[in-house]
Amino acid sequence: MAAPAISTSQRTYELDRAHVFHSWSAQKSLQPMVVERTDGCYLWDGDGKEYLDFSSQLVYTNVGHQHPKVVAAVQEQAAKLCTIAPAHANEARSEAARLIAEISPEGMDRVFFTSGGADSNEHAIRMARLHTGRYKILSAYRSYHGATAETINLSGDHRRWPNDYGNSGAVHFHGPFLYRSEFRSETEEQECERALEHLETLIRFEGPAAFAAIIVESVPGTSGIMPPPPGYLKGVRDICDRYGIVMICDEVMSGFGRTGAWLAIDHYDVVPDLITFAKGVNSGYVPLGGVIVGEKIYNSFAERPYPGGMTYSGHPLACAAAVATITTMHEERIVENAEFIGRTSLGPGLRALADKHPSIGDVRGLGVFWALDLVTNRETREPLSPYGGTNAAIGQTMAAARDAGLLVFNNYHRIHVVPPCTVTPTQVDAALAMLDTALDVADSYYDGPR
Repeated sequence: MAAPAISTSQRTYELDRAHVFHSWSAQKSLQPMVVERTDGCYLWDGDGKEYLDFSSQLVYTNVGHQHPKVVAAVQEQAAKLCTIAPAHANEARSEAARLIAEISPEGMDRVFFTSGGADSNEHAIRMARLHTGRYKILSAYRSYHGATAETINLSGDHRRWPNDYGNSGAVHFHGPFLYRSEFRSETEEQECERALEHLETLIRFEGPAAFAAIIVESVPGTSGIMPPPPGYLKGVRDICDRYGIVMICDEVMSGFGRTGAWLAIDHYDVVPDLITFAKGVNSGYVPLGGVIVGEKIYNSFAERPYPGGMTYSGHPLACAAAVATITTMHEERIVENAEFIGRTSLGPGLRALADKHPSIGDVRGLGVFWALDLVTNRETREPLSPYGGTNAAIGQTMAAARDAGLLVFNNYHRIHVVPPCTVTPTQVDAALAMLDTALDVADSYYDGPR
């Protein structure tokens, strides 16, 4: 008798478990969801179940899944020119660079293309070191800049620990975060002032002439979506100018509409020396990242070669996707939609959930970039799950969201609510209702005052 046929979904799962080595995971315990198709803010698993995708995968599907204009642009580019070496100019790369420069601060007119966010940060750091002749790099503890040897050491979260050999030149500092302030601040103004004082004191004790750059996420993402207080990024800019330090703003997650602006720095009226990007530049349809280079750094390499590059720098398929993404964002006012949704629907809706659920200690965000800080006690602010780990409380909460048909991004005790920038108020309402149900599970672990 012939063996019973297995479904495509089952075969996909079995081949994954037999042959795919997954990132950030203990391999034997994995049970990955099989995704069969996607559309806009939705995806369907191997059993045909529908989910609202409020994770944007790894916070990058800014124009949603399978946007027809972006899909068509990739198809058309593939028919015309699939690939070409970086040394040759091509229409897709040139136009992508123009469009990116157009949304960048004045004077930031050149783009070095990479294959992703970590590559972008690696090259920004290299540029800063060569420009200054210095080595050390400043980065925040609550940060994430990538998983290459250099960027994982610059990252502030616990994933650095197994990879940290202490030889990357990374020096970490505490950024501003009023809800869990390291400076015992009571107001945003105090937090800003004390965080800047801490940063400058650290620089003085380490030796100002040692530092090539400071890299900051304009709005930290993976570490908690913590919009900086007014004046902080400008204060960092002043410190950099005072000591000749290159300022790098990491917009890998926060850029291209995510915060309701083209770049998150647009909220803070600051111009860094270098800006790194990836993810939302083409909604992850084809891997792409880059560094937006200011005039000062550009001039360092106007007459001497920049010693860096990669095979797929400015890949035509990826750049065609970027051109279509940015053009579509303009035509369909997608960045404006992200701002509107955050201000009128998602932000107010999440704050209303906080009024109902004691396990929500803090709500923060901009545009379609929000986090819920879950706690077991609002007075002590004890996290629902431990730093660098997980537990039944957060696991069951996330499972309840999935069972309800909602995918959200989770990091330790936080739920990140990060839908595509194309999300509608109706979809937000549906997602909030699903999240409301899941948060009942988190509330069951709450033991503080109500």
